[in-house]
Amino acid sequence: MKRILIADDHSYVRRGVIQILKDEFPFAEIIEAASGDEMLKAAYGGEFDLIISDLEMPGKNGLEALEKLKEMKSQIPVLILSIHDEDLYAVRTFKAGASGYLNKNSAPEELIKAIRQIQRGKRYMSEDIADKLEHQGQKKQNADLLSNREMTILKLLAEGKSTSQVSDQLELALTTVSTYRSRILEKLQLSTNADITRYALKYKIITDIK
Repeated sequence: MKRILIADDHSYVRRGVIQILKDEFPFAEIIEAASGDEMLKAAYGGEFDLIISDLEMPGKNGLEALEKLKEMKSQIPVLILSIHDEDLYAVRTFKAGASGYLNKNSAPEELIKAIRQIQRGKRYMSEDIADKLEHQGQKKQNADLLSNREMTILKLLAEGKSTSQVSDQLELALTTVSTYRSRILEKLQLSTNADITRYALKYKIITDIK
């Protein structure tokens, strides 16, 4: 493990991960990125043995950055390190090309275990997620029907942002955001933005309203 890229908008998280990695890989060069855009810029500009990325970051979020990265450098393994429960995002990240998914609350040794497994060319996932991937065709939760872009817009609307604010933040046409909103409501069988917020709180897509 010669070069590792860590992408997280919280410096204290990056520092904690770096310390764990330095103990295990003392000679590795570790590069930091504070956003999805910074992660992509660094990844395009150099070679890395592993990228460790958060899901919630300014600019392109972790999922969008992951999809973009895999279009250009599909060989780089990416370990998603997130505060979100596995049930919500793990399957989605694997479909986008991630090599592993780990909750930030996991023990440090679990991070090293995940990295070692990815080094061997295998994906890292919990038994629960492996089972869900195996049986996903038999049972599909409503949120699994949403695309990654729809999930992003769902989260922003649930946090109380208007369609115009979402349009500005994601640099999308207002009509495009409205179309996505309509699809979200239809797929989740909801009617209003208040319904979206209640749904997001219920399934821990958001933990509170900003």
